[in-house]
Amino acid sequence: MSPELSARLQKYWRANERLIVVLLVIWAAVSFGAGILFVEQLNTISFFGLPFGFFMAQQGSIFVFVVLIFAYAIGMDRLDRRYHADED
Repeated sequence: MSPELSARLQKYWRANERLIVVLLVIWAAVSFGAGILFVEQLNTISFFGLPFGFFMAQQGSIFVFVVLIFAYAIGMDRLDRRYHADED
C-alpha cells in the first residue's frame, strides 16, 4: 500500500470515527436526557395526549435513533465521496 493511500485511509477512518462519536453523543443525550434527566420538565408538555417526557422515553428516542441511522448513511456517503472511498 502506498504512503499516500495509507494517509488517505487514516483520514477517512478518523472522519468516520468522528461522525460515529457525534451521533452516539446525540443518541445518548436524547435517550438519557429526555427520558431520565429532564422528564419532569418535559412532562409539563402534552404530546398526542401523553406527557412529552413519557413519549420521549418510550417512542421519541426510537424516532431519534432512526433519524440518526439516516444521518449516518448520508454522512458516510459524503465521506466516501470526499475521500474517494467509493472508487477503491
